[in-house]
Amino acid sequence: QVQLVESGGGVVQAGGSLKLSCTASGLPFKDYGMGWFRQAPGKQRQFVAAISRSGFFTKYQDSVKGRFTIERDNDANMVYLLMSSVKIDDTATYYCGATTTNWSALLDSYDFWGQGTQVTVSS
Repeated sequence: QVQLVESGGGVVQAGGSLKLSCTASGLPFKDYGMGWFRQAPGKQRQFVAAISRSGFFTKYQDSVKGRFTIERDNDANMVYLLMSSVKIDDTATYYCGATTTNWSALLDSYDFWGQGTQVTVSS
């Protein structure tokens, strides 16, 4: 069965950096667009970043542009979210998703999700 497993979350000080990883199994990874979403308590899950099947195209939510970078390694079946200059507002549970589309910023486009990893930014 398809599994997406996120790791790398934790507590980080504002202005610091963190690298999230997502390991995929049970699907032809290179045939899926990948994305990162986040959900803060009491809020809806929101788009953070997406990357196309080849990795050539990336898309970011405006609030993370210039601070976050999404990357993928199709040989290792992994996708990463490099977070820098983090802010208090980045505190959330971060989810990795897989979509059969080339890439998408739409929640409903995603077919599979991981269990999430918590990121807490402290002041």
